[in-house]
Amino acid sequence: MSRRVPRLGAAACLLVLTGLSISQAQNGGTACTNCAEWNKPQTPFRIFGNTYYVGTHALSSVLITSDAGHILIDGDLPESAEQIVSNIKSLGFGIEDVKLIVNSHVHFDHAGGIAELQRRSGARVVASPWSAEVLKKGGVGHGDPQNGTLPPIAPVKNVSVFRDGESFHVGGTTITAHLTAGHTPGGTSWTWKSCEGTVCRNLVYADSLNPISAPGFKFSNGRDYPNALGDFEKSFSFLETTPCDILITAHPELSGLWDRLAARGKGATPDPMVNPGACRQLAEASHEKLRQRLAAEGAQ
Repeated sequence: MSRRVPRLGAAACLLVLTGLSISQAQNGGTACTNCAEWNKPQTPFRIFGNTYYVGTHALSSVLITSDAGHILIDGDLPESAEQIVSNIKSLGFGIEDVKLIVNSHVHFDHAGGIAELQRRSGARVVASPWSAEVLKKGGVGHGDPQNGTLPPIAPVKNVSVFRDGESFHVGGTTITAHLTAGHTPGGTSWTWKSCEGTVCRNLVYADSLNPISAPGFKFSNGRDYPNALGDFEKSFSFLETTPCDILITAHPELSGLWDRLAARGKGATPDPMVNPGACRQLAEASHEKLRQRLAAEGAQ
């Protein structure tokens, strides 16, 4: 069923940050020693067609435009919101025309800026059932493998829930949600098409799939996160099979985005942004990280 909306540093997430309140998250304070680096400015640029990179240098945020309004994927850190707004404006668009905001996973470095971006835009926010509960309440989700090591996010207004595989429309753009859990129980990847003239590409915004956790948490024991291994396998299968011409990851370095952008800047042909094997390569690399993690848990 479709609804019409009107008009790849991940290891650095394993911070131990204590004493933060929801009000601090709302005010953009995370007491995060790495956040200045994560929030390093990045000049926005066109990825392909109507798809643009508007995030920081270390944390992805993507704008998909249409004549009837825009879609924004991820809000990065609380203190990234102003940079994202500025990046959108520098491209000739406006935050007030963002009609839909979606998210990869509800950690403070990907969802921390959503509350402010939603306030500035009035956009509808859609998320997986588990992620939507965290967004509505703020904080850190119960059952998150990194619970206890992350600062909270601020509560977000106007949040609704999608079904796995559901599509949403803004103008002529259709974006589809794919539950790719494992890193968190509500992790989500997004797919859409962008075109330049008669050439259209399948784009994938892939969520993190690193098996990172707080101390003492085990993915293998069936207690801390009962369906973790099944969720990871389903996520790997999605990446292995989905049409994927251009891959963007929540942490841009995981998909080699800056190397590809540099090669494009030097005039490399064909377009180095395009790699139909990138999603399968990410699945293989993520699967290997999980195997290593499970081996380490078995040795403990």
